[in-house]
Amino acid sequence: MFLLKVRVKKLCPEARIPKLEHSGDSGVDLYSVESCTIMPGEIRLVKTGLAISFPEGFEAQVRPKSGLALNSGIGIVNSPGTIDSGYRGEICVILVNHGKKDFVVEKGKKICQMVFQKIEKPEFEISESLDETKRGKNGFGSTGLD
Repeated sequence: MFLLKVRVKKLCPEARIPKLEHSGDSGVDLYSVESCTIMPGEIRLVKTGLAISFPEGFEAQVRPKSGLALNSGIGIVNSPGTIDSGYRGEICVILVNHGKKDFVVEKGKKICQMVFQKIEKPEFEISESLDETKRGKNGFGSTGLD
């Protein structure tokens, strides 16, 4: 198993350091360092109080927690949100309340999860033609609903 070294800086004393809860988990939980209420339909930036550093060739993705999504309708607007390896600012999460009730974010509570992914750098090449595929130019809904 490859271990990715991630350096973490606490930007405020109440920030919680992420950790894997179970050996097979792919993501770590991120926690709020502020309390706020997100009204139905509202979008809100929520701070974690953390900054991180990890090697080039990887990205960190912030993703919704399934329990928050199912039970309260809480998601992430730009899911997954990408944190690039060169970013050194505070990790903030753009939460949205898709539910019908106000959602109270409490300081110290889980707000999302973060997963690290290896990335490939693309090399673009101009071409006059592309290889043919069965799908071709067919776009949205091209595979049908059945």
